[in-house]
Amino acid sequence: MTEDSSPALEHCPAIRVMMMPRDTNAHGTIFGGVLLSYIDQAGAIEARKHTVHKYVTVAMNGVEFKEPVFVGDVLSFYTCLAKAGRTSMTIDVVVQAERFTNPRDVVTVTQATLVYVAVDNNGRPTPIGKLAE
Repeated sequence: MTEDSSPALEHCPAIRVMMMPRDTNAHGTIFGGVLLSYIDQAGAIEARKHTVHKYVTVAMNGVEFKEPVFVGDVLSFYTCLAKAGRTSMTIDVVVQAERFTNPRDVVTVTQATLVYVAVDNNGRPTPIGKLAE
């Protein structure tokens, strides 16, 4: 996904979160693992919009941390379906930060591509079927 193809201009974010002091690393910026957790949640929300199944994350590909994130920044996690297979979906996620010091200063801080697989009650891959529009 390129910055020009950002889904941010297309629709509302899957989730929005304000970063808090508990989310920081030893350098005082937001820990990358915190961002990865929210990215995974946002991607799962996008997958469930298309078909109602249990989904498991099988891959986080091409995660790129472009800018640091700071305490007080409000993050918006924008998602879009990139590809649907028989049992899987590939979801693109773009994370934008409204800077605490100037909420009009919005920057893309992270982007990633995730793959989810629909599973049945036994944890086995199951066809996703027809996607919701």
